Amino acid sequence: MADEELDHHGDAELAPGLVDLAVNIRRDPLPDWLARPVATALANLASYPDQSAARAAVARRHARPSDEVLLTSGAAEAFVLLARALIGVRRPVVVHPQFTEPELALRQAGHRVGRVILTEADGFRLDPALVPADADLVLLGNPTNPTSVLHPAATVRELARPGRVLVVDEAFADSTYAPGAPGEPESLAGCRDLPGLVVIRSLTKTWGLAGLRVGYLLGAPDLLARLAAAQPLWAVSTPALAAAEACAAARAVAAERDYAVRLAADREHLVRRLRELPGVTVPGEPASAFVPLRVAGADRVRLALRARGYAVRRGDTFPGLGADWLRVAVRDTATTDSFVSVLSDVLRGASVE
Repeated sequence: MADEELDHHGDAELAPGLVDLAVNIRRDPLPDWLARPVATALANLASYPDQSAARAAVARRHARPSDEVLLTSGAAEAFVLLARALIGVRRPVVVHPQFTEPELALRQAGHRVGRVILTEADGFRLDPALVPADADLVLLGNPTNPTSVLHPAATVRELARPGRVLVVDEAFADSTYAPGAPGEPESLAGCRDLPGLVVIRSLTKTWGLAGLRVGYLLGAPDLLARLAAAQPLWAVSTPALAAAEACAAARAVAAERDYAVRLAADREHLVRRLRELPGVTVPGEPASAFVPLRVAGADRVRLALRARGYAVRRGDTFPGLGADWLRVAVRDTATTDSFVSVLSDVLRGASVE
């Protein structure tokens, strides 16, 4: 796959008037407990950002010391820091299909990137045996964008070993839910006993903060210090730091759990409705804020949906998927029902209005 295809993202599908099913970001208004500190921070823009309070808050959330937290300008910056700071790695491997920015950042930093391709036949589930034993940098999403697979933490742990940096992108971990399970099922954010583990988190998705740019890495202090040395000074703005601090509070974590429960119900509804359509396949058991689907002539379907007012994400830019794949964001049940009705018309070859 050409490098230029790796930088395609769902926002490229958007246009005024389209219902956004292409971007995996919650569109609800910010709650007051988050909007207020961000707005208040605007009065302090004459001072350079101070990360100490936000780092401490994030560390408390994940029961880690502050030196095991590195705040970043979104998860995208974290991928760039890893690619630039770990320039000495010999065999980096990215597990696909997954978010393409990690591989793109590695390639732009001069790395020759290997791929492990998971398949639909296996439900896109991780098999640690597929990862080369001599891979000294391994990147994996969990839950994985675009397949919406949530890999068991025990399986992911099998990838860790001395001499290897294991990067787990948990940008959507706060969207996951399992009945009867506390917290975020399968997250390694609180794990401190695995050698070389780095967990990447984002506040963009659940809280709708894509324009603010805030995320963080969790890992061993010596490894994070190497990454921090590659980071520009004051990389995270004062309003973004205020958001990070607010989103790490107990109230925010409880709100995330409530959202994950509601999202699970909306996702179940979307999956059920999609599977009712002839010719549409939704593999596995989607676990996050988006659902992949396979349908013949996906690009024609995508363009027809666009003409009918719906933006969905093309899937062919994800290594391991192909021309018959789309990704659809989970929305409320009314939006889903309207979308599925239009999709049904498109699949029946109804004329485009």
